[in-house]
Amino acid sequence: MSETDSFIDEVTEEVRRDRLFGMMRRYGWIAILLVVLIVAGAAWREYAASRDRAEAQAFGDAILAALEPQDPEARAEALASVEAPGAQGAAVLRMLESAERASAGNEDAAVSALEGVAGNGEVPEIYREIAAFKAVTRAGEAMSVEDRRQRLEALATPGRPLRLLAEEQLALLEVEQGEGDAAVERLGRIVEDSEVTPGLRQRASQLIVALGGAPEEAG
Repeated sequence: MSETDSFIDEVTEEVRRDRLFGMMRRYGWIAILLVVLIVAGAAWREYAASRDRAEAQAFGDAILAALEPQDPEARAEALASVEAPGAQGAAVLRMLESAERASAGNEDAAVSALEGVAGNGEVPEIYREIAAFKAVTRAGEAMSVEDRRQRLEALATPGRPLRLLAEEQLALLEVEQGEGDAAVERLGRIVEDSEVTPGLRQRASQLIVALGGAPEEAG
């Protein structure tokens, strides 16, 4: 290699280093910022997870403390005073409160607590469905037949998680109204449904037989 070529290579390398250092001076802060953001993000996630764990533990402890009194009405009042960390926690609280109100003989308050959950759009669907179903079954004859039928039919539409349980309650409502044939037909559909649980199939089959239905209708 000639001295001229060597000199050109040295100059080229020097220019490259100057450009590299120039780019680092100009854009190096971006890399530093990215590192800071990554570290800060990891720290925030750890903090948030720790905070959520602490909230969940405090919420659980508050529920256990509220359930300590011997009197169910006192337990219900204690549960009503617990502050939930979110809509889902509030739904759990209201359903627990409903159970205690019912144990104390206050059915109206028990149903009201359930209806509050069922009508809360911030609560996950499964909680709303369970609360709506329990509100109907808890109310019983205190709720009009037409109102019960309307609510149960809404819960029995295809795709709803408690569809078959609502169908069972509709069959019982038909029995209550003296519509035995309609009840047997509905129970037969429950027995044949591919999603029916063994327990529900057995209950439906027994009720079909009790209503005088044919054995084949009971599965």
